[in-house]
Amino acid sequence: MNNLKETTVKNILIIEDNENMLRMMSDLLGRAGYSILTATDGVQGLKKFKTHTPDLVITDIIMPDKEGLEVIMELNKQQPRPKVIAVSGGGILEPQTYLSLAKKLGADNTLAKPFRPAELLSLVKQLLA
Repeated sequence: MNNLKETTVKNILIIEDNENMLRMMSDLLGRAGYSILTATDGVQGLKKFKTHTPDLVITDIIMPDKEGLEVIMELNKQQPRPKVIAVSGGGILEPQTYLSLAKKLGADNTLAKPFRPAELLSLVKQLLA
């Protein structure tokens, strides 16, 4: 009898307008064995979601064109609905205000910037387990 589990690479879409943050998250999760797609705004992110249907979407809240809160509301309408992690460093309001709203709108988890890479990796592993 074969006890080997079938392993499927999980796909993650990262939507982040800050290039350094996008690169850090992409490199970290790619090294952890995930397949990574990236987008620099919500409009581009939703287009990529529709063509690739990732298992998890990590979205910044404050972005040009379409903000992360709008992205989360759009993702709630999708079948199958992906897991969502919202990240924010704040804007006019404190990060926790945006993240609390993201959670109410359907984000599975949230993370305030700046965060440690290990925190992100732990959340991703939890949601995709």
